[in-house]
Amino acid sequence: MELRDVACGYDGHAVLSNVDLKVMPGDFVGLLGPSGSGKTTMLKAILGDADLYQGQVLVDGVSTAKKRPRVGYVPQLETIDWNFPVTVEEVVMMGRTMDSVLFPWHRTKDRELAHGILEQLGIAHLHKRHIRQLSGGQQQRVFLARALVSSPRLLLLDEPTAGIDIKTRDEALHLLHELNHQGVTIIMTTHEINAVAAHLPWVVCLKGRVLASGPPAEVFTPETFRLTYGAEMPVIRYMGMTLVAESPHHFNGNGEQPPQPDGGVSPASPRADAVE
Repeated sequence: MELRDVACGYDGHAVLSNVDLKVMPGDFVGLLGPSGSGKTTMLKAILGDADLYQGQVLVDGVSTAKKRPRVGYVPQLETIDWNFPVTVEEVVMMGRTMDSVLFPWHRTKDRELAHGILEQLGIAHLHKRHIRQLSGGQQQRVFLARALVSSPRLLLLDEPTAGIDIKTRDEALHLLHELNHQGVTIIMTTHEINAVAAHLPWVVCLKGRVLASGPPAEVFTPETFRLTYGAEMPVIRYMGMTLVAESPHHFNGNGEQPPQPDGGVSPASPRADAVE
């Protein structure tokens, strides 16, 4: 996947500008930045769902303006209408619609493929359950299964670890690393610096444009975080560990603390997560 001098957004407003980014087959990339920085917009530009004002978006060397790319996409859970009356199996089978000329009826081999993926994700026993009856982690796996059932080489995930507990988050990251080792190229957005981004092979810091790109050990610097979040976020390296924290903030005139960039540490909870 490659973005060449891309400016994109919605309704004539560019959210991202002058973006150059190349993702090679087998890469695992995390898009990092505050809300409104353009993370989701970059995913939508790759999908062909954002307005392109300048440059080119290429998937497998083909412009998305000429051909809609075949990629797997997992949206943010909060954007989904959980009252829609569908079961786990029905949600997953939606991922086969591009390959099924008989939709909404599916071939036996399509159902077998879907159930194999559900087995791999550990949720096959839930295939007849309504999606709103599932936990956040289970719902995330259902939509991951829907993306994987089309056998994509490129997988896009929007905040896949948001709103789930620590154990489920770690299981999700472990699963994504396994998929990556099986040859799936992954691009995911995240707000979580220490818990998620620091564990990825490659990260990209965004704020309307690409500010930095590379391994976390190189990208995670106070200067980069100052540009990305507009806040002082000291980076401490000690015995192979990287600690990302925030310096104390002053309270405003109302006695309220200014908003904290996601992934940082506030004075109210003086904590920094250690990552290897």
